[in-house]
Amino acid sequence: MAITKIIEVVGRSTESSDAAVKDALAQASKNLRDIKALDVVSTGLRGQNMDEWGAHVRISFLVENASD
Repeated sequence: MAITKIIEVVGRSTESSDAAVKDALAQASKNLRDIKALDVVSTGLRGQNMDEWGAHVRISFLVENASD
């Protein structure tokens, strides 16, 4: 039986909201294996000059050895 875990992370970029989403996935991929889905919860501008995009995302991944 496969078990999926969901975490929430925030990516950041000065380029675009899409780049912020890709940043969130790239950073999560450094520590997670078997990522199965990414859902964008929200995006928005941040920072003192509103020049940094933030992307709040949910990432789903398989939990290893769930049947042990």
